[in-house]
Amino acid sequence: MQLTRIANAEITVDVAALGAEMQSIQTRDGRHWMWHGDAAFWTGRSPVLFPIVGRAPNDSVSVNGHRYQMSQHGFARRSNFALVVEESDRCVYRLEASEASRAMYPFDFRLDIEHRLDGRSVIVTAEVTNLGRAVMPYGIGFHPAFAWPLPGAGAAPHMVVLDNGAAPALHRLSGGLVNPEKLASPFRNGALVLDHNLFAADAMVFPEGAGAGLRYGPEDGPGIRFTWENLPNLALWTKPGAGFICLEPWHGTAAEVGGSDDLAERPYAELLGPGACGRYSFRAELEG
Repeated sequence: MQLTRIANAEITVDVAALGAEMQSIQTRDGRHWMWHGDAAFWTGRSPVLFPIVGRAPNDSVSVNGHRYQMSQHGFARRSNFALVVEESDRCVYRLEASEASRAMYPFDFRLDIEHRLDGRSVIVTAEVTNLGRAVMPYGIGFHPAFAWPLPGAGAAPHMVVLDNGAAPALHRLSGGLVNPEKLASPFRNGALVLDHNLFAADAMVFPEGAGAGLRYGPEDGPGIRFTWENLPNLALWTKPGAGFICLEPWHGTAAEVGGSDDLAERPYAELLGPGACGRYSFRAELEG
C-alpha cells in the first residue's frame, strides 16, 4: 500500500493512496488515536464517501433516466488517488473522472483530498470540482474511526457532547436505507454516553440539528475536539464489541426507504453547477 507520511512536532499522520484514506494518527508520545483496521470487525480507517453516502436502492442510482450500479458509500474509497502535493506537514491526493468511473457516474469531476497538520490537529478537506457542462449531483462525507477507548483513558465511560447542546432526532437504517421516521433523541442536553448496545441496530443517523462540532472522550481525560464545515448531517457508528467509534459528518445521506433512486433527489444531495467547486472539511484536535 502506497503511504504518505506527514508530521510536525506534535503528531504524525499516514495517508494511503487507496481512497486517500488516513491510516493513523500518532502523537509524539507514541499513542495511537485511530482504529487499527482489525479485519475481524472492519478494515476501514477513515474512508472518503463519494459520490454517494450510504446505500442506494438495489445498489443502483438513476441519472437522467439511465441506471448505474453504485455500491455503498460510492467508489472513491476503493479508487487509487494520485499524489499531487507532498510537503512535510501536508499532502493532497487527487481522483479524476475516468472511463471506469463514468460507467458508474456519468460526470467529469475532480476530487482533491487534503490532509494538513496544525499543532495537535489534523484537518481533512475535500474539494469537488465539476469539470463538465451539466449540473452534477452527488453526496460526500467523512467516516473517520477513532479509538474507543482513547489511549490513556482506561475504562472510563466515553461521551459525545455536541457543542450546540441540542437533542437532534434519531433516524435508523433499514436495509441500509434511512427510515424517515423520527425517533427520540439519545442526547440529553447535547450529551450522549456511548454504549455498544446503542449500535445493535446499526448506525445512529442525525440528519438535522447536530450542529458543527463536538467533543469525544471521557469527561475527564484525553479527548478529541471534532468540528466540521459544510456538512449538515452527522452519524455515529461502530460494530458492537469493536474498539472504535466513527464520527461521520456528511453532506447527503443514504436514500430513504420508499424514496427515489434518482441521484439528484437523494436527501441533502449537492447539485454543483458547471465549473463550480464544493469544499468540505473536518478538524480533529487531540486533547490530553
